Amino acid sequence: MSWSDVHARTAIIDTVLERATADAQSPLLFANLPDAARLFGGIDGLFLALQQRWTNHLAAKLDQAIENGIPPSMAWDELAAEQPALRALLDAHARYSPERGSDPAEEAEPASAPTEVCSSTVRSR
Repeated sequence: MSWSDVHARTAIIDTVLERATADAQSPLLFANLPDAARLFGGIDGLFLALQQRWTNHLAAKLDQAIENGIPPSMAWDELAAEQPALRALLDAHARYSPERGSDPAEEAEPASAPTEVCSSTVRSR
């Protein structure tokens, strides 16, 4: 992966997190993301990258908490306060699983809501 790809991936993640700041349950969080399919292999890969971001940051916080004798729950709370959009996005799509092949936008929508817009703009498979 080239540096330009790394920067492009970061820009996509930042765009999704910016959108999540406004509405973490929006079916358009993953819409209109140029190169997401190429850079992440689709929405599943993008969602996994977001989960990985949380996990990496949490691991660092937990290491620091252990070093300082702080309870792990405080490290979690601190990270959630530092990255509220990421935490809100992951919480809003907690039922989403790339292995199940479910769509994060479909998971966030009520069952009676039309999915036509989401399926055509969000899915990149």
